[in-house]
Amino acid sequence: MGRGKLRIYLGAAPGVGKTYAMLSEAHRRVERGTDCVVGFVEHHSRPRTEVMLHGLELIERCEIEYRGSTFTEMDVDAILARRPAVALVDELAHTNVPGSRNAKRWQDVEELLHAGIDVVSTVNIQHLESLGDVVETITGVRQRETVPDEVARRADQIELVDMSPQALRRRMAHGNVYKPDKVDAALSNYFRPGNLTALRELALLWVADRVDEYLQEYRGEHNIRSTWQARERIVVGLTGGPEGRTLIRRAARLAEKGAGGEVLAVYIAASDGLTSASPKELALQRTLVEDLGGTFHHVIGDNISDALLEFARGCNATQIVLGVSRRRSWQYAFSPGVSATVARESGPDLDVHIVTHDEAAKGRGLPVARGARLGRSRIIWGWLAGIAGPALLAVLLNQLVPDLGLANDMLLFLTFTVAAALLGGLLPALASAAFGSLLLNYFFTPPLHEFTISDPKNIVAIAIFVGVAVSVASVVDLAARRTHQAARLRAESEILSFLAGSVLRGENSLDALLERLRETFAMQSVVLLERSSEVDPWTTAASVGTSPVSRPEEADVDLPIGDNMALALTGRVLPAEDRRVLGAFAAQAAVVLDRQRLVDEAEKSRELAEANRIRTALLAAVSHDLRTPLAGIKASVTSLRSDDVEWSEDDKAELLEGIEDGADRLAALIGNLLDMSRLNTGTVVPLIRETDLDEVVPMALGGVPEDSVALDIPETLPMVAVDRGLLERAVANIVENAVKYSPDGQPVHVSASALASRVELRVVDRGPGVPDEAKNRIFEPFQRHGDAPRGAGVGLGLAVARGFTEAIGGTLTAEDTPGGGLTMVITLPIAGDVPPVSPELPTSAVT
Repeated sequence: MGRGKLRIYLGAAPGVGKTYAMLSEAHRRVERGTDCVVGFVEHHSRPRTEVMLHGLELIERCEIEYRGSTFTEMDVDAILARRPAVALVDELAHTNVPGSRNAKRWQDVEELLHAGIDVVSTVNIQHLESLGDVVETITGVRQRETVPDEVARRADQIELVDMSPQALRRRMAHGNVYKPDKVDAALSNYFRPGNLTALRELALLWVADRVDEYLQEYRGEHNIRSTWQARERIVVGLTGGPEGRTLIRRAARLAEKGAGGEVLAVYIAASDGLTSASPKELALQRTLVEDLGGTFHHVIGDNISDALLEFARGCNATQIVLGVSRRRSWQYAFSPGVSATVARESGPDLDVHIVTHDEAAKGRGLPVARGARLGRSRIIWGWLAGIAGPALLAVLLNQLVPDLGLANDMLLFLTFTVAAALLGGLLPALASAAFGSLLLNYFFTPPLHEFTISDPKNIVAIAIFVGVAVSVASVVDLAARRTHQAARLRAESEILSFLAGSVLRGENSLDALLERLRETFAMQSVVLLERSSEVDPWTTAASVGTSPVSRPEEADVDLPIGDNMALALTGRVLPAEDRRVLGAFAAQAAVVLDRQRLVDEAEKSRELAEANRIRTALLAAVSHDLRTPLAGIKASVTSLRSDDVEWSEDDKAELLEGIEDGADRLAALIGNLLDMSRLNTGTVVPLIRETDLDEVVPMALGGVPEDSVALDIPETLPMVAVDRGLLERAVANIVENAVKYSPDGQPVHVSASALASRVELRVVDRGPGVPDEAKNRIFEPFQRHGDAPRGAGVGLGLAVARGFTEAIGGTLTAEDTPGGGLTMVITLPIAGDVPPVSPELPTSAVT
């Protein structure tokens, strides 16, 4: 049975018509004879959406009891038993109530898809997990319900349901989205024109990216190499020189002129050794292009022009930005340069921008990280200069100026020998000296056109020419090699300095280190392998690049690190002189891996130590704080059951009151212990609802004497978005703590006020107060400031209160009370700033 297909209607905000579009698609499919059912659709009492449900088969929802309330969720089992061809499932990011089959609705959808059922669903752009921080920055509201981006990307079809901000606001004003009493608050908060415009842009760009992925896949399947200018993509060709930053900024300005423009910076590295650019400069340029919103790419290719064009066409680029060459004017005699070649061969589908900069025509300087080996092209030019040059010179001199003189002829031939040494090294120079001496003997030494010499002076002259040519060639070749060796050592020193700096900075990213290694040696992949012993198989500790190997024997280059670890590289075979730097990388990789594991172990040890501390404190609490009320209850019960004393009714009432007080103290202590356990295990799940504070706060005062609290909660306060039960528990703990430390006759004041988009609840006492350095410590578990004689309890009340407050999206802080004492401030979000969403619930919760 094949996997079902997923179709998603994506919207920028609630009310754009996703559910309506989904139901319209369902009606079209039913008319075509498709077996289609409604698994779950939330019409939010919108008449036009509700009408669209008529004529569609609805699967009954299942009812789930949670915390004394009944909720309905999609019945996955019923849909699987019904096995329709298509199921409609609204609100993909919804969180199911604890006790449901899955924690998230998208997990329900995955089950339906695995069963071969096609699913049509809806989701808003703000519910995509990767955009949570962006949406919070725009709207000021953190979305509690999210769906992983990968789930949406795997959808077979994604259709954007678009609506302009003005049209959506008109729909809301007409009452087509929310009830009339909520329209004004929504329009002035979440549904402001700026918010809607930004969310709409996010949705459009996200869908455009998905379309681009489909386009790249289609072009790859059909082997399409020409550029389709569906979107502006600007490729920046980098050489590693200082002009790269100018080119990146220029490309970023070009991208800003068109909506959705994208910048891709690419560095082409040769495959014959260490890369020819400064690692430090490349790192700066990588950081710059990423800061400007672009991407950095490292490509291997011997022909820079071809590799750059291949990359640009492969990513469907529309423009290429290159810098004016740093070569001097005379160097153009050897080749037209990369910029001119790319411009000539780009064709009509790629625009090439040649940008001027301060480094133009100043010379390239010495290669920073080239090896001492000469490239193939230089060796070919060396042999041409050493062999073809003297032959051509001999013909020209013999035809044009045959009587120039042997000494002048020798100097001219010596010029080509030096050129051969500069270009191709020692061997072409030696060949040029030998060939030149033969030409001098044949064409310019009597008897002419014979390989004999009649005058002994000429024999000495030719011998001196050969000696001078060989000596000059050796010196020139040695100088060239020393120059390349110095350049290589400079490159190695920069790399080793980078590795040493990463150790001092404590950088622990193993993938970043391996990626730096891959780029440095221009390899295809780098993998760090390890095994427990010599008989165990190799496992991959970390890898970067494409097609990493699983064993050192399969790699082009492998370097052992100790007995049971190895570094494996694929792409090409490295020369022996590269293994010194490779060894430094290998040693650093082993250190970083060990450091990562030590950090993980330290974190586990810290967690174990914290858990042990809590267990120790819990045992102390059980042995002392819980024993005290138990001892009082035991004594009262024993007294009541004693036959030796005749207790009066007042005495019995007093003993029973002591039993009740002890039981209440035990219940409160155990309740706090359970609440702290729920906070530590992450099973506290708020059910956010619109609530009036004047309904919740009075309920939290049941555990304190009536005259100990002065309450001031105005009825005109806006509603807050909270979990009533959690807020009540938090306020109760704070008030009880304040009453405990307040002097006799000084009631605790509880008041509330609205400030901007929040409501502040203040609990003010006139007790001894808390020093500034202890204001954060009092919220830690098992902390009792001053250990006051009246401070019965395990020190969990404020810790539980802060945990519950933060769980419902609020904050709890401590301030000094003017005139002495402590003020606890609870800040809660106003309900109008939060769009109506269902709670984010885990699979299970401790009640």
